[in-house]
Amino acid sequence: MKKNNPRKVALEILIDIETNRAYSNITINKLVKELDIDQIDRRFITQLVYGVLENKLYLDYIIKQFSKTKFNKINIYILNILRLGLYQIVFLSKIPNSAAVNESVKLAKVVNRRLSGFVNGILRSYIRNKDNVKLPDFDKDPIKFLSIKYSHPEWLVKIWLKKFGPEFTEELLKVNNEAPNLTIRTNTLKISRSHLIDLLTGEGARCREGMYTPEAVIIENLTNNLNSLDSFNNGLFQVQDESSMLVGHILDPKEGDFVIDVCSAPGGKSTHIAQLMNNEGKILSRDIHDHKLNLIRENASRLGISIIETENFDALKLDDKLINRADKVLVDAPCSGFGIIRRKPEIKYFKCSKDINNLAVMQLKILNNSSKYVKIGGSLVYCTCTIQDDENIGIIHKFLENNSNFILLDVNSYLPNNIKSHEKFLQLYPHLDRVDGFFICKLKRIKQ
Repeated sequence: MKKNNPRKVALEILIDIETNRAYSNITINKLVKELDIDQIDRRFITQLVYGVLENKLYLDYIIKQFSKTKFNKINIYILNILRLGLYQIVFLSKIPNSAAVNESVKLAKVVNRRLSGFVNGILRSYIRNKDNVKLPDFDKDPIKFLSIKYSHPEWLVKIWLKKFGPEFTEELLKVNNEAPNLTIRTNTLKISRSHLIDLLTGEGARCREGMYTPEAVIIENLTNNLNSLDSFNNGLFQVQDESSMLVGHILDPKEGDFVIDVCSAPGGKSTHIAQLMNNEGKILSRDIHDHKLNLIRENASRLGISIIETENFDALKLDDKLINRADKVLVDAPCSGFGIIRRKPEIKYFKCSKDINNLAVMQLKILNNSSKYVKIGGSLVYCTCTIQDDENIGIIHKFLENNSNFILLDVNSYLPNNIKSHEKFLQLYPHLDRVDGFFICKLKRIKQ
């Protein structure tokens, strides 16, 4: 059987992301599975795809300096072949420049033979003249400098510079281009964390305890595909970042509670809540996509959880049947995702400032609807995987202005000492906290 060329696979993934706005992690997993690619090539494909996406604006900046063809006239396949080649030359010291050029030219010949010389010329011109490539002057234009150096759109850099200042912003941008921890949640219904770590070690993983939650395990090295491990297939853990695990602890569900997770797919938080409830009570997990609801059911079954009921329902609509019925409600709201750029680097190119405004309208409507389901004395957790105030504390302020029957609780009583917040809510940043950027706050219903 002819082996798949990992660079060609990476090219197809990048084209899919750019033309269809596909998500990198989903596309990689799908294509790698379909083509039955081995672990070594999978790692290389992942490195190439993420490397190009993380550094796309910088790579394009180089291409524009050496291309005689207008940038917007370059064939999309040729453009992504150039990005792949340049990424290897600029960032991957273990790959010889000659190999990066030759493999890129081979790919170009498959796509359009007459343009292979164009690819060869630009890559070799860069190698000869790389010392002449200068970034914009930071003092004259800090937005353009940071945008190109760290490949984040100028509009987003501008917002962050205004809110956070240059030092904080540059550290955030830098970390956004680094690989995040692979973190899993121990399924405490079946196993203790220490025992799981022992089992994983025996399966070829090097791992350590997480930083903030008692279930978290950080995997530092893994020789096999995670989904192929017996410990995974036996339901001993679930992939989940610690920031997301903190949501369950702040919600603080009890055995016998009725919990509604209004935007629940793919079910990481719902299954964690079930663990915290010792699989006793009821969780209603909702989403608007049936294939995502299937994922929740599959994960719950693998983990041995029986209290989750799934339902296709749009959180933008009010369900009269659930008013005043829930002990706890979780609103993991649709958001810009700017706290998880490390995991989905394409997000920074897909969104624009107008999207933030549209999302904020949706988020507030979902929160208003969901609040109606909470019993008097019950609580609601609102969270997002973003760091934008307009989607986070701004939404909460607007909600509280019009809902005097709720108060904002202090989440610090639910947090470990090493991650206390200066506010009643929790805002996590990837460069400060070494987890996904996340916002979490808790509201309590005090009257009708």
